[in-house]
Amino acid sequence: MIMGSNTNRKDVAVIVFVFFLAIIFEYLEAFSLIEDETLSYRQILRSHYADPELTSPSEDVIIVYTDEDFYSDYDKFPLRRVDLSTIIVRLKNMGAAVIGVDMLLDFNSAYGEDPTLADALKEAGNVLLVSQAEFTGDEFVGVNTAIQKFEELTQPGYSNISANSAISESIVRLHVYSEVADNEDMWPFAVKAVSMFLGVEPELTNGDLTIGDDIVVGLDQFNEIYIDYPLLPSGPEGTARLHEVVGISASDILFAADEEELEDLAYLVDGRIVLIGEVAEVAHDEFETPVGNVYGVSIIADTISTILRGGILQPAPLWLELLVILILMAVFIATQSMQAPLKRNLLSLGVLVIYISVAVMGYIYMGLILSMSYALLASLIALVVVNARFYLNEMGQKALIRDAFGQYLSPKVVADLVKDPSKLTLGGEEREMTAYFSDIAKFSTFSEALTPTQLVNVLNDYLTEMCNIIIGLEGTVDKFEGDAIIAFWGAPTRQMDHAKLACFASIDMSKALIPLRDKWVADGRPSISVRMGLNSGPMVVGNMGSAQRMNYTIMGDTVNLAARLEGANKAYTSGTMISEATYGACQSDVDVRELDTIRVVGKSESVKVYQLLERKNQTAGNIADLVDKFESSLGLYKDRNYKDALAGFETCLEIAADDGPALTYAERCRGFISEPPVDDWDGVFTLDSKG
Repeated sequence: MIMGSNTNRKDVAVIVFVFFLAIIFEYLEAFSLIEDETLSYRQILRSHYADPELTSPSEDVIIVYTDEDFYSDYDKFPLRRVDLSTIIVRLKNMGAAVIGVDMLLDFNSAYGEDPTLADALKEAGNVLLVSQAEFTGDEFVGVNTAIQKFEELTQPGYSNISANSAISESIVRLHVYSEVADNEDMWPFAVKAVSMFLGVEPELTNGDLTIGDDIVVGLDQFNEIYIDYPLLPSGPEGTARLHEVVGISASDILFAADEEELEDLAYLVDGRIVLIGEVAEVAHDEFETPVGNVYGVSIIADTISTILRGGILQPAPLWLELLVILILMAVFIATQSMQAPLKRNLLSLGVLVIYISVAVMGYIYMGLILSMSYALLASLIALVVVNARFYLNEMGQKALIRDAFGQYLSPKVVADLVKDPSKLTLGGEEREMTAYFSDIAKFSTFSEALTPTQLVNVLNDYLTEMCNIIIGLEGTVDKFEGDAIIAFWGAPTRQMDHAKLACFASIDMSKALIPLRDKWVADGRPSISVRMGLNSGPMVVGNMGSAQRMNYTIMGDTVNLAARLEGANKAYTSGTMISEATYGACQSDVDVRELDTIRVVGKSESVKVYQLLERKNQTAGNIADLVDKFESSLGLYKDRNYKDALAGFETCLEIAADDGPALTYAERCRGFISEPPVDDWDGVFTLDSKG
């Protein structure tokens, strides 16, 4: 159709535009919160499943920490500078290659301790002191370093630990500020520690951080290093902290009894980068990361390990990111030619699953960082756009059908109106009647397989055959709503046996569908199945509408329940479902199978429902055997004997492998065997959709 072609072109334009925006947003990292969350989950998986040699803590980094136990023995807070001096000198004597102090010493001591610390820094000669790069907005304004006498004797490194998103506080990356390197010749604390350890100055070249010939760390477009957090052992008290795995308490250094005790610990320090930092809660130096809350000094240690291993987490090159986006865009454009919604959506979701799997596996085993959130968001929007187009087309087809067939009425209604013209006035009356609803299952798939002309012809055949049966059994066709038929018995002429007539008509319609279905399949058209729902009780019937246009119709809760029962067939694949009210009014006239006691959407009261089978005593052969076995199994189910009930329903399926109710109950029994319902469950099954 012309309308469909125009819609297709618009849909393609929307999809291309959405993926184009995804490329821009991805490069600008407009949604860093979402992207960093995906990185967090991938990092957790990597820490558990990647090569242990890459995910274990580095042997080149040791943390000397002050915690609650230390301060309990020390009996003061914070650590005095004279005692920090002692620790630094002792670490130097123990062979520490680099001593990094994660304590900002930007003020003079009030106790005259600075000369002692200055002497220790001079004696050690390999100390790195933390500083803070300062910004006004995004503009670099300077560096807050240690006081001058300390700065002259040490190397500085800034430690600006912050999240990429203003919303999420998770620390995923380390930013290398090129302006700080250019203006101040200063580097992040972790970068400088590695530089001192290797004796080589760092450089920023072509989007990479290089330290000597062996270490090249790929940076993203924002000059950021992705931190590879290690897997830490778990115990009865939870996952260990990094300082508990690669750390020495400051107590062991400061309170060592003699040189021999320090020599015993020297093997842990000799030739390594030693970080001195706080892990006490009182220091408030704890940050959220993908692997949980981590102390600042531990983040520095993890960053050093990441750099020493060559920054194994590498952002994907731009060409690869673009290729992925283009492939996904091409897939969603291609799905527009697929009429069957199940196949179309399975293909789309399957491609997304493959993409997610590749991105996750690449991160875990190769350290390749593919952006996920932007492509996934664009894909979900494209999925909605494609399905919306098909949905709107389907609604348009249904509207066309309503216009073509919506004026059909039973001849009895016309005759009754001729006899009593007063019924042309607006208004209605309450009567005991039976309401009937039917709908073609999977009408969307059915209609998309046909041209509009074929669809109208098929529906003409179907509606004509069904309406002839309804009218032949004295029913009134209320209206058509697309493929749905709404009819009733009990008006305009009063019928005492309205429930029986409605059931007989439903049975005959089910039988009439068999040759129709065979004819359509033989003509190369799709097979169809129809769901029917019936309910009896009080309802309002009469002419409803306006003075210019009215419709002889029914309304009320009884009518609404009939509509719900039609949809409820979907849960049981039962074909025709009738309420206990309908069955009670004609139980001597029909064969049924009890299905369940259910609570439909929009109703608080429960209702017992039955599958309508045949006229009384007409059910025979395998179906009769099936019904007998099903009823006994249903009794076991009601008694909560789910194991024996399951065996019974499986026997039903040996009789009829595609029996919907038996399949439903077999699955339900398996669920209740593994997870029984609560003791006070009333046995009512609540449906969560209209069908």
